Amino acid sequence: MESPSSTFGSCVSCDRDYNVELYTTTDSVTMNTLLRSTLRTKARLNLLVFVFPYLDSEFRLCETDLCLWIRLMKHNVSSLAYAAVSRGVQENFLQAPLWSRSNSTESSLKRDDSANEVKSGPGHSMLAPFTAGWQSTDLHPLVIEKSEGSYVYDTNGKKYLDALAGLWATALGGSESRLVDAAVAQLKKLPFYHSFWNRTTVPSLLKKCLWDNSLYLFTAGAGVWDETVELAKELLEIFTARKMAKAFFVNSGSEANDTQVKLVWYYNNALGRPNKKKFIARAKSLPALHQKFDLPAPFVLHTDCPHYWRYHLPGETEEEFSTRLANSLEQLILKEGPETIAAFIAEPVMGAGGVIPPPATYFEKVQAVVKKYDILFIADEVICAFGRLGTMFGCDRYNIKPDLVSLAKALSSAYLPIGAVLVSPEVSEVIHAQSNKLGSFSHGFTYSGHPVACAVAIEALKIYKERNIVDQVSKISQRFQDGIRTFSDSPIIGEIRGVGLILGTEFTDNKSPNDPFPSEWGIGAYFGAQCEKHGMLVRVAGDNIMMSPPYIISPEEVETLISIYGKALKETEKKVQELKSQRK
Repeated sequence: MESPSSTFGSCVSCDRDYNVELYTTTDSVTMNTLLRSTLRTKARLNLLVFVFPYLDSEFRLCETDLCLWIRLMKHNVSSLAYAAVSRGVQENFLQAPLWSRSNSTESSLKRDDSANEVKSGPGHSMLAPFTAGWQSTDLHPLVIEKSEGSYVYDTNGKKYLDALAGLWATALGGSESRLVDAAVAQLKKLPFYHSFWNRTTVPSLLKKCLWDNSLYLFTAGAGVWDETVELAKELLEIFTARKMAKAFFVNSGSEANDTQVKLVWYYNNALGRPNKKKFIARAKSLPALHQKFDLPAPFVLHTDCPHYWRYHLPGETEEEFSTRLANSLEQLILKEGPETIAAFIAEPVMGAGGVIPPPATYFEKVQAVVKKYDILFIADEVICAFGRLGTMFGCDRYNIKPDLVSLAKALSSAYLPIGAVLVSPEVSEVIHAQSNKLGSFSHGFTYSGHPVACAVAIEALKIYKERNIVDQVSKISQRFQDGIRTFSDSPIIGEIRGVGLILGTEFTDNKSPNDPFPSEWGIGAYFGAQCEKHGMLVRVAGDNIMMSPPYIISPEEVETLISIYGKALKETEKKVQELKSQRK
């Protein structure tokens, strides 16, 4: 190991100077030993950093006395250095294993916030969703403390424009007092009661019973009342793509789609079709969701992804592409046997798969195929519903006539967990009859139709109507889409795509879908980190960036979003050039 060299650095936010001691080493054991020793002996050393040789370092210093993160990059290596601050009683240090960008796409990898410190050492006790184990063990998370309109704030008071609306969900922003008041009022009235066995939240209000509007739990066609039924009635009224007969309440979009499987199987069993159990989804789901989970399940099949830019043939129009995909779907059905295919499920616009709007005439042609073979159509509206696309539902925009619909997210503007399944008359009548034969429809969840969540959802739907949220989204989304698309000529952008207030950017080299950047470069993650540095949060998935801001985003905030996007893009373009020059 070489002798240390000393240097100075300045905090990017406060200009405070730091003494920094640098060690060049490739031996992690020596790193750990020296780090412990240095922390014991150099009481006045502000910062100690170990640097791998031949790597280009980027420093971001901050005034906290716990840690500093450093990104080290080479053309074929990406790693985090070891960093810690000398402090008399502080001997905790960060161990950062190699950052596998292809498997970890969080843009925020390490932060300089002692406010987020876990007293027992770095990391936290939560098994964090969509997070690599080393991140939650070795790193401090971004801790969001409060929200205000389209912005959220971390525990250090830093303000971020929430360009993803949480997770595509906080449609009304983070400080809608009417939703809070609705929750408080219901908590004071009745904080919880279940929906099982034909029981009711307000037994005296039997006049509110709506037998034809709700599909309830462990009953033979009966129901409960008050907030739950009011919400069911409202949902059935505002969904106008086709008539729906029942609403079944769940707690999330995932529970909604899980429930779809059971409903479809129950329906086909009741009709004496026990072999009609397979589901067809589209390719371009998220592979990470399947890894080591024994997924997808054997009953799930995949047909072509409707991503025109990536998969169309030379000279093929969108309509011709849609025809080819519909024919491919029909061939899959015939190969498997129509008597085995129960349902086809699709988002109107694919969300987490990369924000992929359908090509022209796609749903018209696909619906004709599934109808031909008596296959149910499930519309996954978890992301698209309640105005995201500039229509109340994605089905409205693309003329989809589903048999079943999954809802969640904006249903309560994410203030409380709630989702729903809408069921067509044809399906609900079969379920109703079968439940009478069996004596019960035996499916449900403890918190299905939770009265507080329902009260908040009812208020959210009222706000959407009163403020004409669909028209608001249609107006504001034009500048959002046009503003981001002005960057389409960037040499590192393959495609910008989206509709309404949902948009995706895919980074590729030479603007070609067949020329991706090396995964170890982590271009998407780097772009996301630059957005965060400038005060904006986006979703990163590989080299795809996704945004879906709150519906209440103002024109000024849209301009801020476009400006930060442009700054992050410029910095990312520079990084790509550096990486390319190192590869030569």
